[in-house]
Amino acid sequence: MNQNSSGFSRRGPDIITEELVAVLLEKNAFEFKALFTVIHTNLRARNAASGGEEMLRLRAYEKLQALVGAGVVKKTGKSYKGENTALHAFNVRMKEFRASVAAKR
Repeated sequence: MNQNSSGFSRRGPDIITEELVAVLLEKNAFEFKALFTVIHTNLRARNAASGGEEMLRLRAYEKLQALVGAGVVKKTGKSYKGENTALHAFNVRMKEFRASVAAKR
């Protein structure tokens, strides 16, 4: 009966992070407003945009800042651009993580 009672588990990248990486893998630099528009459109097409647009905007900004902090995305002024080698490596790690989680289920 020695269970973790906090109810929290360590979670990996989510759908928002996946979309951010997919969009930033393009060679373009984006301001956040344009980046969010693309991400929101993609998530709506996947029927994965839930919780309201403002909450989604906040979560996307938080995820983007985490990617900037990890050195995967470079922020210049108000524009964000993916660091190609780091972003590709991050994308591979996300896919490996998803595969390992799916294999455990």
